[in-house]
Amino acid sequence: MISQLSWKIGGQQGEGVESTDRIFSTALNRLGYFLYGYRHFSSRIKGGHTNNKIRISTKPIRAISDDLDILVAFDQESIDLNARELRSGGVIVADAKFSPTVPEGVKATLFSVPITSIAEELGTSLMKNMVASGASWALLGLPIEVFNKAVQEEFGRKGLAIVEKNIEAVKRGAEFVLELAGGPIEGFKLEPADGKPKMFMIGNDAIGLGSVAAGCRIMSAYPITPATEIMEYLIKRLPKFGGTVIQTEDEIAAITMAIGSSYAGVRTMTASAGPGLSLMMEAIGLAGMTETPVVIVDTQRGGPSTGLPTKQEQSDINALINGTHGEIPKIVLAPSSIEECFYDTIQAFNLAEKYQVPVILVTDLQLSLGKQSCEMLDYNKINIDRGYIVKDIPEREDKSMFNRYAVTENGISPRVLPGEKNGIHHVTGVEHDESGRPSESPTNRKKMMDKRLRKLNKLQVNDPIHLQAPHLDPEILIIGMGSTGGTIDEARRRLEEEGVETNHMTVRLLHPFPINEVLPQIEKAKKVLVLENNATGQLANLIKMNVGHHDKIVNVLKYDGNPFLPSEIYSECMKAAHNKSQEELVK
Repeated sequence: MISQLSWKIGGQQGEGVESTDRIFSTALNRLGYFLYGYRHFSSRIKGGHTNNKIRISTKPIRAISDDLDILVAFDQESIDLNARELRSGGVIVADAKFSPTVPEGVKATLFSVPITSIAEELGTSLMKNMVASGASWALLGLPIEVFNKAVQEEFGRKGLAIVEKNIEAVKRGAEFVLELAGGPIEGFKLEPADGKPKMFMIGNDAIGLGSVAAGCRIMSAYPITPATEIMEYLIKRLPKFGGTVIQTEDEIAAITMAIGSSYAGVRTMTASAGPGLSLMMEAIGLAGMTETPVVIVDTQRGGPSTGLPTKQEQSDINALINGTHGEIPKIVLAPSSIEECFYDTIQAFNLAEKYQVPVILVTDLQLSLGKQSCEMLDYNKINIDRGYIVKDIPEREDKSMFNRYAVTENGISPRVLPGEKNGIHHVTGVEHDESGRPSESPTNRKKMMDKRLRKLNKLQVNDPIHLQAPHLDPEILIIGMGSTGGTIDEARRRLEEEGVETNHMTVRLLHPFPINEVLPQIEKAKKVLVLENNATGQLANLIKMNVGHHDKIVNVLKYDGNPFLPSEIYSECMKAAHNKSQEELVK
């Protein structure tokens, strides 16, 4: 029996690949397995190759695997594009309908199963995903009862007859492949999982759940890949808590509506991707000037322009930090796991109101849409901090307006919500005095700029970096952000086995940059490899700008639309450990 296995299903978009993966992984999750998924899909509704890959393990995992054990193919293209991932001795379960063939050089066993024919015999070709699922499940040697329960939950709302037909499809798929294989294949049977309940979700769902727990009650947004699932999650849930989701006409309307709602006293958020973030920049500056708290989620994808809407990239870093014109205080957080997507969303709302600034929560497509196992969330960790909101304001004898932007030592002024007696003040995007009245006085300008900018001098953020540093003077320090964390961890374990002393740092606070935490770790290391999914080394440049040490920092870049594999990171680190040239290290 084996402790882990990778399974992939491929076909044309719109023919059931996503639903097959969903039911298959749901059943595995119920058994207590740890799962990590990667979804490759086209930027269109229907048509074009798509595949879902899921890694199954009895131990925690946070990375896609380098290879593949089982490939389920609905067409020959899926075999041609993915079969070379198969390990020697891997298995292809393919629909006999297209007379499948194995590419030359691929050492895999082909099981040609009449997937579509079996489904049509049961009434509709739509059930071919269940036939394929049954065949896959049988190869793993897992109890069919668990899978049937997942089928019942998926199709129960459609009636008992539909459920029974789908269960029959699963059964026939399982029986057919086992007959072809001559019984269960020992090398594919999974060891039993621990059976403990685990959450299984995408990062976008965790952000949506985190926003509800944080007290967010309005989300204004415009649909865009890969952020839309946050909106869809909240559409179903916010109304249960007295909240609402508003689909705006564009991203400009989304951010300005969020700012207005926040000014009115409601915890509010918006979510988008790179193109939408570009449109929001002027309004983010407005939030900074008016000191209005607002939370913005940026789910990075391939750019520029429309770019690669459904592919992995981490190329918004420069825009997140420097995109607004002028100078405002802002906070940019970068969670690196499903759990952090939840807890950091709550932290983002607290920071936005505590410091009265825009807070951007940045993920990437793999973290946003890759479905993963995570430990049960601890709601006792939730703390709500609404910051310096004042009430019971005394009446002023001179009838002057309330000093909403009063100069304070820490830069944080008293915030008053609309309707509070004696709290009337002026709000404008032009420079203003303490009461909000427009002012072009040079003295006032400097005073107000200094006040706003010193807000973050003593910023307190939970875990600005994550550090695995077993070595005092490591040969290599690997730095990454977002979804690269788990992949780096896996590569680092392999490096340690090879005797390469390696530390790992994930940067979770991009702005203001955590110099005091990052600098000492870079100083200790002989070489520093910065991994990121972009073409210009934006994270590496950010590090160089803040802490220096240009001579020991090496870029490891991947910008073909795919996330890093553990083997790629391992390979780059081994080159560095054996003193390969700079040209060989830079991709």
